[in-house]
Amino acid sequence: MVFVRSLGAARMCVAASQGTNLIVKGGLMKSGKYESSEGGSAGTAVTFLLIGLGVGALIGLLLAPKTGKQMRKELRKRYDGALDAFEDLREEVRDRAEEALERGAEIAEDLRGVAREKVAPLGRALRRD
Repeated sequence: MVFVRSLGAARMCVAASQGTNLIVKGGLMKSGKYESSEGGSAGTAVTFLLIGLGVGALIGLLLAPKTGKQMRKELRKRYDGALDAFEDLREEVRDRAEEALERGAEIAEDLRGVAREKVAPLGRALRRD
């Protein structure tokens, strides 16, 4: 066991590579191979990708050699474009969700009908007894 007061990156890497346990402020932290938590979804990955792209584009714009007036005009244009793209995406997601709900309602109604057909003979048999 290694007691660590200052969690320097080098100390943690050395302790982890040696397969030791680390005592940190919150308690015992075992080193070893860790996997990501309960299956991250593609939606999460896409969200972080879009955030990264947006931040990168903003930094690129801010570091580009332009006058303040040109920069504000371009930022405003790109901001409006991003809002339009987001609105289009939101409408598309809403439409897909509505279609999925309608399809789900149809499937549920079909299953309800099948269940009634299957249960009806049993209900009649129970009423006779």
